[in-house]
Amino acid sequence: MRKTTLGVIVGNRGFFPSHLCEAGRKAILKVLEEEGFATVILPDSARQFGSVESLQDARDCAELFKSHSAEIDGVLVTLPNFGDERALANTLRFAGLNVPVLVHAFGDESKRMTIKDRRDSFCGKMSVCNNLKQYGIPFTLTSLHTMNPDSQEFRADLRQFGATCRVVRGLRRARLGAIGARPTAFNTVRYSEKLLEQSGISVDTLDLFELMGWANKMTASDANVKMKLEQIKEYTKTDGIPPESLDKMARLGCAIDKWCEETQLDATAIQCWTAMEEFYGVVPCTLMSMMSNSLMSSACETDIAGAVSMYTMQLASGTPSALLDWNNNYGEDPNKCVVFHCSNLPNDVFASQKMDYQEIIAGTVGKENTYGTIVGRMKDSPFTFCRVSTDDLNGRINAYVGNGRLTNDVLNTFGGFGVAEVPNLQKLLHYICDNGFEHHVAFNLSQFAPAVAEAFSKYMGWNTYRHE
Repeated sequence: MRKTTLGVIVGNRGFFPSHLCEAGRKAILKVLEEEGFATVILPDSARQFGSVESLQDARDCAELFKSHSAEIDGVLVTLPNFGDERALANTLRFAGLNVPVLVHAFGDESKRMTIKDRRDSFCGKMSVCNNLKQYGIPFTLTSLHTMNPDSQEFRADLRQFGATCRVVRGLRRARLGAIGARPTAFNTVRYSEKLLEQSGISVDTLDLFELMGWANKMTASDANVKMKLEQIKEYTKTDGIPPESLDKMARLGCAIDKWCEETQLDATAIQCWTAMEEFYGVVPCTLMSMMSNSLMSSACETDIAGAVSMYTMQLASGTPSALLDWNNNYGEDPNKCVVFHCSNLPNDVFASQKMDYQEIIAGTVGKENTYGTIVGRMKDSPFTFCRVSTDDLNGRINAYVGNGRLTNDVLNTFGGFGVAEVPNLQKLLHYICDNGFEHHVAFNLSQFAPAVAEAFSKYMGWNTYRHE
């Protein structure tokens, strides 16, 4: 994954000590480098250590940012002193980047409040934010009003902001693939391509007839099929799985890979039952699990909005996402529930896993036609959950996001599963039902709820509930 790149603006105001800009610049750049960010910033040879104060400074900085617009994922405005509110807002307006903006202010030291060392960044930050509001430029605040850039709190804010930047950049140019029609029994996964397109998310479609036709033209002796078969066997335990089922999976996987590459997709959603099983003879779960684990999120039941949810958290964390059902209560504990799928969960979320057959639909289409699920228990781990949904009636996109933990509570069942603990879970469940959200939810074994909520609500313009 490439480094997240931030444009950095060091604010200055002439009648405040300019040496604070020199020291502040060095401190900020040091922390950004240590946290793995790349930066674009005026050279320190520019006026007042490369800070921005005048109209000309704003134009110079904006031109620099525009020349790196393809690289810049977000902008950090840092205030070693009060800062010139108009110059900072003008820089962002002139640059026209339309990326997330983080506003940071240094704190004063109570023993250094003379004219020589006093910052007044506490006050200046309010003026900067006031101007950004007037200019219609959305921005993100640090968790504390003023912060030492070397503090763990600011470093945590930077990591969340970096995730926000990656989500916004990725979603605004995302390409998703819908393979097969929505299963008739799943009205819940209806979605609006047009609303997604307005947010920069494009959807390509592929009929199952074409996919299975491509797969059936291949043979077990094809080099790509042999390679895919080896990848499957290396990925999961295949003991007891019929060779003919593994061959079908390999050929199907090659067909999916070819289409994804040709259409340059970032994620997919696949019709997983029951046409695939009845007319081709396997479930695609292992292939989807492998795709998600290699950071090509793949959602079942042609749930494109679910794939958007998975991809969002993959962008935030750089790790695989899973799509699950909010599935069962867990005993009498109101803050715990069982999460489950049959399953196509990525390997990285499992404590252990193996390939098996799909027990739910085996009774309908026959066990021999349902090999290929990945089953096992999820890791005991913190997680972020997320759901995106298109609200066609009101012409908007809705979402919810929050954090929880997968526990090691006793549970004996099948498929891919875990016990999830979410504080005030009943409030969340009421919100999901009251607002017509789907039963599917994306999980990622990371903690990026603040970053995702910020990306959705402030920068994508989506109606977002953050569960706390």
